[in-house]
Amino acid sequence: MTRHVIARLGGPIVRGVLVAVALVWMFPVVGLLVASLRPEANNARSGWWTVFTAPAQLTLANYADLMADRAVLGSLWNTVLIAVPSTALVVVFGACAAYALAWIEFPGRDVVTIGVVALLVVPVQVALVPVAKLLGGIGLYGSIPGVVAFHVAFGMPFAVFLLRNSFVGIPRDLLEAARLDGGREFRIFWRLVLPISRPAVAALATFQFLWVWNDLLVALVFADEGSAPITVALRSQLRQFGSNVDVLASGAFVSMIVPLVVFFAFQRAFVQGVLAGSTK
Repeated sequence: MTRHVIARLGGPIVRGVLVAVALVWMFPVVGLLVASLRPEANNARSGWWTVFTAPAQLTLANYADLMADRAVLGSLWNTVLIAVPSTALVVVFGACAAYALAWIEFPGRDVVTIGVVALLVVPVQVALVPVAKLLGGIGLYGSIPGVVAFHVAFGMPFAVFLLRNSFVGIPRDLLEAARLDGGREFRIFWRLVLPISRPAVAALATFQFLWVWNDLLVALVFADEGSAPITVALRSQLRQFGSNVDVLASGAFVSMIVPLVVFFAFQRAFVQGVLAGSTK
């Protein structure tokens, strides 16, 4: 029965439906790209789909103007300075904590595990005010390290939850054999556990990077003008220019292309990592 269901789900009809859904999801992306390649006058006069009857209107002038804007380029660099450390620190700290909760015996381990999982349901909005006061007290409010610290703190519960599910799927006999051969815990963690759990680590890194790169709320609260990422810069453009679709479209597409490339490059590992431990 199960094989029959799986075979039907892999049939041409289901695949055709999935392709159609994927095309529908990509439709706004194509519209955004075309709008970013059209002059402001054309965007104000007609819809982006008219480019198929008049392709001569396409131009790279919007991107040239965008790249000449130092504020936008600075905000794009700020986004990199926020997203990369936030992702790296969450992966490193999350992997260490997940290994401890999965394979190291200590009093209260189950309570700590339950507490970490319970933190998954805490919304970000609840912590904005108290964390802002805390960062202000230590002099990190309005800076890039302050934004990174917030993202790392709120990325840890999911990181521990995901990686622990992957780590506990490793056979215990494999780890015991490594310990009998004289391997220390860190060596076992670095040389054995991490390579086996590479899909889960890649999935966590992808998820964390996409979340931080596309974040607007945390950046609005904790970043000042000099440390604001690209999402805040685009919002300020919307406030100043209103209907300037050419500026907003080109900026939004530049902001979106990086996470799109990251996701499509690691989508296989992302799916494998998210499903880790689900069949146990």
